[in-house]
Amino acid sequence: MPRIALKVDVDTLRGTLEGVPALLRQLARHRLRATFLFSLGPDHTGRALKRIFRPGFLAKVRRTSVGSNYGLKTLLYGTLLPGPDIGLRAAEPMRATWRAGHEVGVHTWDHVLWQDHVARRDRAWTQRQLQLAVQRFGDVFGRPPEVHGAAGWQMNESAYELEQELGFRIASDGRGDAPFLPRIGERVLQVPQLPTTLPTLDELIGLDGIDAGNVASQLLRLSLDGRDHVYTLHAELEGGQLAPVFEALLQGWQAAGLRIGTLGQQAAALDRQALPVRRVGMGTVPGRSGTLAVALADA
Repeated sequence: MPRIALKVDVDTLRGTLEGVPALLRQLARHRLRATFLFSLGPDHTGRALKRIFRPGFLAKVRRTSVGSNYGLKTLLYGTLLPGPDIGLRAAEPMRATWRAGHEVGVHTWDHVLWQDHVARRDRAWTQRQLQLAVQRFGDVFGRPPEVHGAAGWQMNESAYELEQELGFRIASDGRGDAPFLPRIGERVLQVPQLPTTLPTLDELIGLDGIDAGNVASQLLRLSLDGRDHVYTLHAELEGGQLAPVFEALLQGWQAAGLRIGTLGQQAAALDRQALPVRRVGMGTVPGRSGTLAVALADA
């Protein structure tokens, strides 16, 4: 029976304090587990507004109600308001996630900083950002992280190599159609990538007549194709105003008999010896502005 891995990206302080507890209650009602990936350092969400000049970004802001989903205060962090330290302010909801039996991992140290700059930065810069996140994760959970999922699906070659050097066991950093081992030059890395295979709500809503009322049926159609999938949700969206959409998805997947769980559970079912090797690079995804990490042709 096909699997759906639930990957929860937690980008902001508000998402950690409000969206995460709401998702924990919802998942508990369904007796399901998910993978929660936390932003562990400063919340500088307001600085993301400079992306307004990127093609497609302003259109996305308008059609996905960014202001109502994230809140005015969050949209001022890092500009008119100082960016709060998420790991210091919201360690308890993070630990509550782990105590409830969910898988937890690293999303990033500073979400906006990583998303806007990592693709063009060198190894030293990338290592510093990852080490800050790994250290804070250890402070919060008392153990090293094993799962990484890049903020904004943004990576560089050093980031893939550093995941292996820092002891991550699995990663979900980009977009693709199936799990693989990443190849950097002639080196095949041993941290399997489980890419996001399904579109996210903010990539669908507002396009081609899709709205909050019918987006669940569209996603269910895409996910019930007999393949394993990774679905990325956001604590700020599915843990907030779009919770009814997530509820409809959970009910639809359960009714179809799909096995719903964590990235770790999906990785455990893989035949590591049979995983394809794929080059990694940058590409585009419908409904999302800019480029992001993708799996390229088979190596």
